[in-house]
Amino acid sequence: MAKDINRRNFLKASSGFGLVAVGSYLDVRPAAADAQESLVIVEPRPGLRGAMMPVHFGQPDWPQPWPDPRGESHYHDVTGIAVSYLTDREQLSQYLPRPFELEGPPVVTVAYSMNRDITWLAGGHYNIVAVTVRARYPGNVDDVSGAYALAMWENLTDPILTGRELQGIPKTYGDIEDHRVFDGVWTTTLSVRGKTFLDLAASELTAMEPGPLQQLNAESSKRTLLGWKYIPNETGSGPVVSYATEFPISARHASAWSAKGHLKWYPQTWRENPMQAHIANAFHALPVKEIVGCLVSKSSTTLHTGKVRRLR
Repeated sequence: MAKDINRRNFLKASSGFGLVAVGSYLDVRPAAADAQESLVIVEPRPGLRGAMMPVHFGQPDWPQPWPDPRGESHYHDVTGIAVSYLTDREQLSQYLPRPFELEGPPVVTVAYSMNRDITWLAGGHYNIVAVTVRARYPGNVDDVSGAYALAMWENLTDPILTGRELQGIPKTYGDIEDHRVFDGVWTTTLSVRGKTFLDLAASELTAMEPGPLQQLNAESSKRTLLGWKYIPNETGSGPVVSYATEFPISARHASAWSAKGHLKWYPQTWRENPMQAHIANAFHALPVKEIVGCLVSKSSTTLHTGKVRRLR
């Protein structure tokens, strides 16, 4: 337990940090003299561990026993469309925070998924559009490779908040259309405020044979999603938290198809998309030199939430 300090003195001192705590629920102590640590560490009392904002209500009333194994979140019904394309290395590299570096060719993967029958949402559902690149983190302690998340859109608040606040994945809200299949073509769109800024499609599907499907499952049994956890201070003038994270994920594909992929990013104006136009325009500016892969799949996914960690 962190050592209690006088609440009045803490609130007076914390005004310089823009930090206010609920003194009856939280303990506060100075951070270690480490440039990567926050100036003040606020530790929850035992009854609040596992809580998120608003912290004074504690943690959700999870059912007991919990249906999933400890430290896992199961997504039982996942349909995905993933399109990968080759782009310009120099342009792409500018979006990787140090010390991350591109690993292999400068390939961007845009992956849509329709997720159903999710345990932690009591059988609920939501859609995802994730943009990732293959990257390596050569840290002082860790040397890790995986899929670095440049951006991730979701159409439900709950996973956006948990992914940003807990796992450090750069999630934001988007209107993601459930995919449609017509005349052999699978399509979906991503939009905000009625303005589409991504079209994604797959056509000419070819079913994956048992051998390649088995290989795909072997590769998918241990995947690493990399992120950068960034929480700004109250004025937005700097970070309170800023560091890399590792998020293990595994998937089991029941069936998969190789396909011909198509995507198109549309530019946005500030008036059309005030908080995301700069993101959409960054992807629009990346040249699509060649579509190098497209995968359509039916799978189940496990998020190993108990193994997410900070990289050093």
